[in-house]
Formats: sequence, C-alpha cells, structure tokens
Amino acid sequence: MGDKAHAHTGAAGRAATADQPSSIRNVVLVGHSGSGKTTLVEALAQTAGAVNRAGRVEDGGTISDYDEIEHRQQRSVQLSVVPVEWGGYKINLLDTPGYADFVGELRAGLRAADAALFVVSAAQEADSVVGTTRAVWEECAAVGMPRAIVVTHLDTARTSFDGMTRVCGEIFGGDDPDAVLPLYLPVLGAEGPDGHAPLTGLTGLLSQRIFDYSSGERKATPPADDQQTPLQDARIRLIEGIIAESEDETLMDRYLGGEDIDIKTLVDDLERAVARGTFHPVLTAAPATDGARQGIGTVELLDLITGGFPTPLERPLPAVTTPQGALRPAPACDPRGPLVAEVVKTASDPYVGRVSLVRVFSGTLRPDETVHVLGHGLTDPGHEPRPNHDAEVRVGALSAPFGKQQRALTSCIAGDLACVAKLGSAETGDTLSAPEDPLLMEPWTMPDPLLPLAIEAHSKADEDKLSQGLARLVAEDPTMRLEQNQDTHQVVLWCLGEAHQDVALDRLRTRYGVQVDAVPHRVPLRETFAGPSTGRGRHVKQSGGHGQYAICEIDVEPLPPGSGIEFVDKVVGGAVPRQFIPSVEKGVRAQAARGVAAGHPLVDVRITLRDGKAHSVDSSDAAFQAAGALALREAAADTRIQLLEPVSEVQVLIPDDYVGPVMSDLSGRRGRVVGTEQSGPGRTLVRAEVPELEIGRYAVDLRSLSHGTGRFDRSYARHEAMPPQLADRIREVQENASNGT
Repeated sequence: MGDKAHAHTGAAGRAATADQPSSIRNVVLVGHSGSGKTTLVEALAQTAGAVNRAGRVEDGGTISDYDEIEHRQQRSVQLSVVPVEWGGYKINLLDTPGYADFVGELRAGLRAADAALFVVSAAQEADSVVGTTRAVWEECAAVGMPRAIVVTHLDTARTSFDGMTRVCGEIFGGDDPDAVLPLYLPVLGAEGPDGHAPLTGLTGLLSQRIFDYSSGERKATPPADDQQTPLQDARIRLIEGIIAESEDETLMDRYLGGEDIDIKTLVDDLERAVARGTFHPVLTAAPATDGARQGIGTVELLDLITGGFPTPLERPLPAVTTPQGALRPAPACDPRGPLVAEVVKTASDPYVGRVSLVRVFSGTLRPDETVHVLGHGLTDPGHEPRPNHDAEVRVGALSAPFGKQQRALTSCIAGDLACVAKLGSAETGDTLSAPEDPLLMEPWTMPDPLLPLAIEAHSKADEDKLSQGLARLVAEDPTMRLEQNQDTHQVVLWCLGEAHQDVALDRLRTRYGVQVDAVPHRVPLRETFAGPSTGRGRHVKQSGGHGQYAICEIDVEPLPPGSGIEFVDKVVGGAVPRQFIPSVEKGVRAQAARGVAAGHPLVDVRITLRDGKAHSVDSSDAAFQAAGALALREAAADTRIQLLEPVSEVQVLIPDDYVGPVMSDLSGRRGRVVGTEQSGPGRTLVRAEVPELEIGRYAVDLRSLSHGTGRFDRSYARHEAMPPQLADRIREVQENASNGT
C-alpha cells in the first residue's frame, strides 16, 4: 500500500493458478446497480495483464459476456468470476449483480469470498447507498468479513469524493466513523465548462506522494506546496484511525508523545486491521483512458487486496456435519486434508450442459475422481430436502472461469474456485466430500421469493418440454420456487421481482426452447354457506335394462372457520341402505371439492343426511354419489354462498422513516396492523394481516415505497369472508370469462 513499482504479473489467455492457499485472495464486489462494478473488474483485469486494452481476452469474448439478457437490459444478472494474478498472488474477483432481484447471485458471491469491495458511485444519491448495500454490509460485519470501499464515477460533473467519503462513514461506520477513512485523495484536472473535472491521479496519504496517471503511465512525484495542507489534515486523521485499531497498545501513547511513527509500522497495522474487519479503507478508481495501460487507482486497489485482505487460511469455515446431523470439527484449509467443497452456483452451457462453480474449503479437487454429492437445499421455504442428492459422482473436467471463457485446470486446491462440468445432478448448496467420509456443510440463507408468475405453455410442443425446462431453471436459481397449485391448477414461478421474472421467461425461451405465456395469477378462494339450507337430490333414470335410482335429502349448516367438511348420518328406518351411505358422502365431498357457486372448494359446513329412498334393483353406488352431489347443489341454490379469501400474516422490516407510509399502504390494502416493535437500531418490524388478493405485487411495491430498504415475509393465516361487493365483482368477472366475453 505504499510507494511500490509495479509490472503486471498476469497473462491474457492463461489461467491464473496458485499452489498454496496463502497465495489466493477471493474478493466479492458489492454495490448498487450502475455503481461500476463490472467496469472496475475489467480495469483491474487490464492492469493485472489478464485482458488487453479493449477489455478482451486473447481467445475471444469479453469478461462481461455474462448473459444474453444482460446486453439487452444493460445490467448484470448473474455472478461472474474473473481470476487475475498480481505480485505472485491469484485474485478471484467475483462480480455480483447490483439489482435487488438477483440477490441470490450476490449471496453466492459472499459465500465464495473471503473479503468484500463495496463499490459506491459518487454520482448516485446517498439513498441508493443506504437502500441496497447497508444490509449486505451488516451481513459481512456479522461474520467479520473484511471490507473496503471504492468510490467510482468521480469524473462525473458535480461529484465530491469528500462528500461521498463522509456519507460512507455515516452509513458504514456506525458508532465509529473513523473506521472508514480514505487511503488516497483524488487529484482532479482542470474543470471544464460542463463542471466536469477529469480524475488524473491519486495522493497517497501514508507515502505522501502523488501518483500521476495523466501520461498513461503511473508516475510518483512529491506533492506541490498547495496540496500539503489538505493532505496533512487527512493524513493525521488516517494515522490516528490506524493507531486506534493497532494491537500495539503503546503506539497511541508514543504518537501522542510526538514520536514520528514509521510508515512500515503504520502499513503493517493497517493491513492487520483491514484483515480483521475492524478498519475499512476508502479508495477511488477509474478505468484506463485511451492509450493508458493502467486504470487510475487500480494498482493501489490490487495492492490493498494482496496486502490487506485475508487469505483463505484466515477464514473460519462453515459448520460441517455428517449426513445424519452429527457435528464434526471444521476441517482446516489444507490442500492435503479431506475434501470438503461446495457448489456455490449452477449454470447451463449449451455445449457442455450443467456447469457447477465450486469453492473448495479443504483438500484438493481433481478431474476424473469420485466424490460424494450430498444436498439438502438452501434454507428457504421453497426448497425441500432432495433425497436423490446423496450419491457418488465422477468429477468431469475442471476449468478456471473467466466470463464466458473456460481455461482448463489440472486441480483446484483448498481456498480456490473452479468450474466443474457434468457434476451429475448437483445443485447450488450441495456439498462435495470424500466418498469414504460424506459430509454436509451448513447452508446459507436465501430470501423467500414472494412475487408470483403464473405461466402456461404456448403450444402443445412447448407443453411437452415445459416440465424439464422448469426443473433445470429452478436447479440453476435457488431464489426461484416452482409451485404446482392444486387448488387453482396453475403452474406458478415465485420470483424476487419483475426483472427476475423477465430473466426466467427469457431463459426458458433461449436456453431450453420453451415458449410460455404469462397469465393472471389466481388466489385460491373458498366457498361456504352463509346460513342453513336443505337440499333433495333425485337421480332416477330408466332407459331399458338396468336403471339408476337414488334419492337423498340433506341439511346443510355453516361451521366455524377451519372446520372443513363434516358429514353426519341421521337416516332412520333404513330409508337409505347402510351400504349406500358412504356413497352419498363420497358424492357430497366430490361436489364440495368442485364448488357449488363459483367453482371454488366448499369448506366449513356440516352436511347431515336425514332421509332418502332406494330401489331394490336399480340403486347403486354411482347413483347415490350422483344424488348426493345434486342434493348439495340444490341446497346451495336456496341460500347465499359466501366467498372466502386467504389472509396472510405479513411482517415488514423497514427503517423507522418509512413506518408511517408502510402502515398507511397496508391499511389501503384492507390490511389490519396488529403490532409494531423495534428490531435493531433505526428499524421497525410491522406485523399485519392482509388479504392475499391485495399483496400479489407487494414485493415490487414495498421496494418502491421504501426505496429498496424494506423487506417482508408472509405466511398463510386463514380464510376469511370476502366483502360482499368484492365477491360480487369476482363472480361477475368469472361469469364473463366462462361466457367468453
């Protein structure tokens, strides 16, 4: 992090490799959509010599060639890994999507990484930083993951590095804003008529040197006289911040006593504080200009990654158990140890099929060896245990990912990442271990997808391919849940947002050749009797030969919610022979399942069979089933049928500033707020009961209402009577649909 001379150490077209975990750095880039993460990855790869000046690898393609849909929508939609070499170290840069709909890709990146770079655009509002990155910052803080901040887009008009650094200190520093301080100050050129001042270099606060990039090469010079005052003010604050985090308790006394602390001591303490996750340096970076080989700030950033970020040896491994759940000691990050690896991402390649991105935590993964694949799904309600994910699988070819490029590897040691082709049916979250000692890693959590997308096959040919396409789609994306709704008979994909839905439909069409149509999502309604009623079912037919004869009379009365269907036999005198009473019940229950008014299942009624007639020859099981159904329909015609709608218990976690608007919005959705409570500093948990008809798009609406800072979960509570005017409107819509109008 000091004043070093550098030459790039990577080589375009060759896979970056490492022979020991201490030479590996796994870094995930986190930030709001549009903050410049992918551009920064390209700039770092160019400086390290992994790509040429156009951001292209020698064997074709660019490192941002992630997905066809990304080019059309101008956003990254999946995790991409770019390995580079710098100063004898291998750095795996994990570029994550910034859009909230693809948080699953972000969490996969967090699982695979040992440190995080938070990329913040100086051109964005502070609310954008708060809304999309604070929760991830807190997640990293909870596990002690080291973090640094990179400010981008300083060459945009009316931007301020000091202002953005201050915002980052307030947002990320919490009670200790001095733990978030810049290591370098930007050097800006002359401001043009549009207010745009180009970034030309950096001032190193510890080295007290200017790193000038204006000539296309990085050159170090002493600061000018007019730069000394702002440099010294920032330098003093940085030194005091580093000393406050030092493990040497005498250092502060020596500094306050006037001793001039040497740069090596400060740099060593800085690197240790960064690796511990207690100090978070702020840097700035910009891509290379025309004719330049290095982007501004990229050398400094690569030095920070190799010198200040921890090795995989320093990362505590997730908990490990046997398949039966017995806790095992966490294995060490040792290439010679037992194999423990995890599938952090699953993708499909049109040529090689399923490809798994694997992080090796212990041991060494090699091609053609046999491993045990054990899967339990990630911890969200949409993924149940999968018994078929408990098998021995032969590992296919290993490769180093580089955008769309795959570069062959002979092995992958503990602490490193690799792509594995044809790893059986392994899915995201599955554990790979030695066949003689199968193990299971503690899963990471995924958000529950809460935005429904009902789909239908576009044609008969699509219908034949739909099941397989959906299975592969859900296997790739653990934040997507597939539901075959037994009540509405709809196929529903539960997604995280509208962009997530668009990607799902696009992948079904382009990857799996399945064209589907989105249709309105139906909420499972119920019917019940508003009051008591009676019905008589007469099923008498005689058309020569064996006839049909069955008559039954029933009483129907409503029951309390949740009672279901209760059938009572009160026939006396053998009016209905005993062997046919179960037939009447079967017919009644079948009709109740089909509905008696609007085609929704009938619930919460007691049906009493009190009388009937039979024929010694023509009565049969089928006849009394038909009579029971007719009796229930007649009883329904003589009383008011009430529609019941499902009500969900909703818990909304939001910053305190949005409590009022959220509660008002819930009330406008016919919701009942049942309580609020504090849930951490500055955040409130709002509990409410809301009809499911009103929250179909709540995942999208809450994001807009809370500027991306709120999240919610929901669970079914019960069915309740629907307001009469709304029930009448729904019946009218259904009648028009059935009549084709």
